[in-house]
Amino acid sequence: MTEPFFLSRRLLLASAAASASLAFAPGAAFALDGKVDVKELMAPDALPDSWVGKADAPVTIVEYASMTCSHCAAFHNETFPLLKKNYLDTGKARFTLREFPLDALAAAAFMLARFAGDKREALVDLLFAQQKNWAFVDKPLDALENTVKQAGIGTEDFKKCLQDKTLYENVLKVRQRAADKFGVNSTPTFFINGERKNGEIAPGDLDKLLAPFVDKK
Repeated sequence: MTEPFFLSRRLLLASAAASASLAFAPGAAFALDGKVDVKELMAPDALPDSWVGKADAPVTIVEYASMTCSHCAAFHNETFPLLKKNYLDTGKARFTLREFPLDALAAAAFMLARFAGDKREALVDLLFAQQKNWAFVDKPLDALENTVKQAGIGTEDFKKCLQDKTLYENVLKVRQRAADKFGVNSTPTFFINGERKNGEIAPGDLDKLLAPFVDKK
């Protein structure tokens, strides 16, 4: 297939290395680490937020993630189901994932998720669940195409999406704003009511981390 304008074989081969070098190690930095301006954190960005949970929930969780980050995948595969069941579905919290691609392949995956429209969350779930099958293989672009076919994105739409320069630039703008305004430089990085949490959240740590925020309400 014709390569998207922003992808090259060199960039694709570098994806795994880039993800490993910028992602947090397991168990890193459990403690909260500073606070950002909540009003600025919630201001409109280059791409609109897609929320899970009630709009008036007392706890707001913003995650900056990369689709090729193994620790982001671990959070979404292992911890997010508990977060959704115990906090998002019960009205205690709401959650949004924002783009912070660590490499060109992650940017492509995020573009495809946005292209999916109201199926964005479902495609994000699929890509994280099958990350090893497309992100860390010899031909990741072909593997990515085959993976998103499961969500109904065929070859022509796949090519069309990855040639969308405006969408690509907007994904990068979300990342750049996170770096410039909020000091994000690794994934995953969470903001819980504006309080920064660096690194993966394990299932066993979820209640302990969120309890102070829920108890305040």
